[in-house]
Amino acid sequence: MGAGGIQNALDIDSTAEAGSYLDQGRYGYFSLLIQQLNRKQQVSYRLTDLHQVLPLVDPTKDTWISQAEFLLPNRRVVNLARIGLLFVDVDTYRMPWAKGRTPDQQVDSFLYFCEQAGVPQPSLVIWSGRGLHAKWLLDGTLPRQALPRWNACQRFLVDLLHETGADPRAKDASRVLRLVDTVNSRSQQVARVLHITSGTDDKPKRYDFEWLCEMLLPMARWDLEKAGKKRKNRLSLVSDLAGKGQRSFSGRRLAWDRLEDIRTLQKLRMLKGGKEKDGKVKAGERMSLLFWQMNFLLLSGATHSGGLWHEAAELARQMDPNWGYRSSELSTLYRKARAFEAGEKVEFNGRRYPPLYTPKNDTLISLLSIGDDEQKQLKTIISRSESRTRDRLRKEKKRRAAGVVDRATWEASALSQTKPWEALGMSRRTWYRKGKPAVN
Repeated sequence: MGAGGIQNALDIDSTAEAGSYLDQGRYGYFSLLIQQLNRKQQVSYRLTDLHQVLPLVDPTKDTWISQAEFLLPNRRVVNLARIGLLFVDVDTYRMPWAKGRTPDQQVDSFLYFCEQAGVPQPSLVIWSGRGLHAKWLLDGTLPRQALPRWNACQRFLVDLLHETGADPRAKDASRVLRLVDTVNSRSQQVARVLHITSGTDDKPKRYDFEWLCEMLLPMARWDLEKAGKKRKNRLSLVSDLAGKGQRSFSGRRLAWDRLEDIRTLQKLRMLKGGKEKDGKVKAGERMSLLFWQMNFLLLSGATHSGGLWHEAAELARQMDPNWGYRSSELSTLYRKARAFEAGEKVEFNGRRYPPLYTPKNDTLISLLSIGDDEQKQLKTIISRSESRTRDRLRKEKKRRAAGVVDRATWEASALSQTKPWEALGMSRRTWYRKGKPAVN
């Protein structure tokens, strides 16, 4: 057993392991992916049913479980509700360093590598039958709004542990990993917990997410520079800030927020009524909304080209369950996503941009016909006038919080003390009517 582990690791069953990062007391869903003959079947359940469902899983079948919680019974990242861990999927069966070593010896070597790389010890390490699943449990689940920062931390963690065999494709929030106590048909070995790093309460250690970010992100940058592999942020997005005073965003953060804005816009239009009273998006608006949601989802780094079709199908279903959109209309976006992931750039007017689209706010407002009332419900896709209005209201609120009164109140208070109308021999009402003449 690796350093910091406790001896009852093998006693952790599937329900206890999954319950360490899936909250059975909350609303939401988790998903199982089960091998059924020649195909895989996905089934989603309520979180509250976790302790009832997992003991009924057939341990002789390959089974995987989602690592995050979802708002709908579908593990697409667009439905993400919360996530409570970081993880890496280590394919040790491919790595020369792991050949001839038992699972326990592989765990010890992995923990030693983490220590040498300055990576905190994982809360759990699971033998998957052909490799290791290392998990860092968080002391609280992160909401979907935090996904861009989670993605950044997850990406750097996988980069840091690349030499151990960490799978670079297994780092998205919709990922499923093998369920404990089920067989891996390729090796005929059962997935099981091999290591637990215990906290002060003798339970698996939990980490503050911000602390992990501070530990991992600077170190990942330093590690890449030291190895001569310094990367520029290939996923950067040209920030189109709609006016002075609007807070700046990182490229991924801005892309995710724009995706959320378009989803909000979609909900507003579905609730508006008009000709469409069946909770569906009008036929003429669907493809445009789907296209731009997928563009910003890819720019945010929350999914990749391989997941484009699954995510698009879920978004289309939410607009209209019977809508059979033409996949060919997203084929250009797919090609751009592949180029984006390869780090390619396109040049325009002497500047280099990502292959995916980075339109200005005014362009999006025009393309999606976003009205002034709709903009008031959005976060980032707003006009310059709306941005100036928000900036003015924000500054005014800040002044009021600091105790500064508005001009009318200040003026009324000051005049009640000086009473200039008395010096002019007139009433207050007459003084105001005559335009507040000065006392000579």
